Amino acid sequence: MNLMMNSFDAMRNVNWTRGLTIEFQRTETEQALVFVSKTGIGLSAQQAERIFNALFTTKPNDTFLGLRISQTIVESHGSRLWAFKNSPRGASFSFTLSGNAGAPE
Repeated sequence: MNLMMNSFDAMRNVNWTRGLTIEFQRTETEQALVFVSKTGIGLSAQQAERIFNALFTTKPNDTFLGLRISQTIVESHGSRLWAFKNSPRGASFSFTLSGNAGAPE
């Protein structure tokens, strides 16, 4: 939900068609691969390296914690969250989740 809300915020002031796409795929290792893609302002290479740092933001008037919190939640489930630039504009965020999370052994 946090990734979607960040996406909406990032697209708020753009002058082109806005779009948010959420996709799910099953990996060969029975994980769920999730993509959250937006057509808002993209990420530079420098921003992509720092985007999950606490107190770093690309948006004015931001809380500075949103993506760091998202990363912490995903990591607490044994996965990772990463970001990459879309072409021609926007950014995508992806993470995997185990299909066995919380299942009894």
